[in-house]
Amino acid sequence: MVHVDTSKSGTINDATDTPASVVRRRGGSAANLCVSVARAGHPARFIGQVGDDASGGALLDELRSEGVEVVARRGGTTGTIIVMLDHLGERTMITDRGACTHLDHPDRSWLDGLSTLHVPLYSLAGDPLARTTATLISWAHERGITVSIDASSASLIDDFGADHVLELLADVHPTMLLCNRMEAAALGEEIDPVNFGAQLTVVKRGPDPALVMQVGRAPVEVPALTLDIVRDTTGAGDAFAAGVLVALASGSTPVAATMLGHHSAARAIGMATG
Repeated sequence: MVHVDTSKSGTINDATDTPASVVRRRGGSAANLCVSVARAGHPARFIGQVGDDASGGALLDELRSEGVEVVARRGGTTGTIIVMLDHLGERTMITDRGACTHLDHPDRSWLDGLSTLHVPLYSLAGDPLARTTATLISWAHERGITVSIDASSASLIDDFGADHVLELLADVHPTMLLCNRMEAAALGEEIDPVNFGAQLTVVKRGPDPALVMQVGRAPVEVPALTLDIVRDTTGAGDAFAAGVLVALASGSTPVAATMLGHHSAARAIGMATG
């Protein structure tokens, strides 16, 4: 991931230079979530593919150094994400997925010992990765493993078409869906979990209360934390998901788990004041 901070300028100047701070670091939704889980003291396993290049090797080494178990294939060129950060801490991403879509020939042993399989929607876009992911989800259901899907990107939903995404969710019937405000708007009112066979949908709404939707129960709003400083929102959604999933796996209610998700996200982006 190439992180471009333009906060000193406020805006990007068209057709000329914009002063910025540029940092290269590990990224990717699944990797971010695994690191957050490991830092919280819980076991995490990354399943994926990176390039057979120096960048791919460095990324996997960094995951291992964070305590993440790595199940990875190597081949092709490692993907790159350019993250542009504005003066409000909001990020815009330009994505080259590279080798990650090449993951093929899944192995049942990849799921050994798992209680939860978390899947970014991106992993269900583009073969052979999409076929591999669908297979892993099917095997997870056979074993009684919780399946969580993150809606990943409003633009991805728009490209697919909301109806197609909802059909896809109905086909893989995740246990729960995580999405942010923009992704929820792209999917429309059909995010109610009853519409695609899930038990739970959690909608992240930035500094506003998250919305918890459970089958057979009225929606509940769970207040977010107040932050003194918003340094960078990159990875906040992944940290939120990590907090929620760890809490649910530990027996917390969805509402309590969402509150823990807020705390996990707050640690990722700034200092919480309450």
